[in-house]
Amino acid sequence: MSAFPSTTSDALEAPSPDRSGRVLGAGEWLGDQHILRDYELLMQDLQQNDPDLAARTRLVDPLIAHYQLRLGLASVMLAAFQRIVNVGGNDTADFLFMPVSDASASDPVRRGTHWSLLLVDRRERASPVAYHYDSHRGQNDELAERLALRLRARLESVRMTQQRNDYDCGVFVVDGTRTLVSRLSERWRPAELHLDNLIVDRLALRNRLAG
Repeated sequence: MSAFPSTTSDALEAPSPDRSGRVLGAGEWLGDQHILRDYELLMQDLQQNDPDLAARTRLVDPLIAHYQLRLGLASVMLAAFQRIVNVGGNDTADFLFMPVSDASASDPVRRGTHWSLLLVDRRERASPVAYHYDSHRGQNDELAERLALRLRARLESVRMTQQRNDYDCGVFVVDGTRTLVSRLSERWRPAELHLDNLIVDRLALRNRLAG
């Protein structure tokens, strides 16, 4: 499994060869390693500050979300899903946060140019609801819809702030995840599902990753 998205535009920095997720250039697209590291940092904070919500929340590895949940065979998808939601033999996962990539399954050259976020609310196990947050005019809408369908979740529309450059989609994913988790911790209201007032902070993300 290779990292994605790849950075192919001359206007963007070349991706760092560092796979730890600690190094992020000023104009570099986020790779799966950056998102995974920030998700790990967020989960550490959540386990310390709100262990009950931490036990009910899954921040899914981008590679697992892409290759196993969205593109894997049905048996692969089901096995991966069960590993994600079950802890100690119990399905405790009420909230799944999954990065969505437009990387190709069959063309190794198309390693992806855009990230978005799918949140699945499973508090009602028989009728889960999915929300797709896309910062670039719904570029990943169809992909997110397919993923939600595989997870048997009803997809609902939500509003999302739109990015103003060509490289911050991944920042919107991690900062959007952090905002939604914070609202969950505060026992959100339905109106707080929308992220149309989200302000992302790339510098803060770079500092978190490097810390």
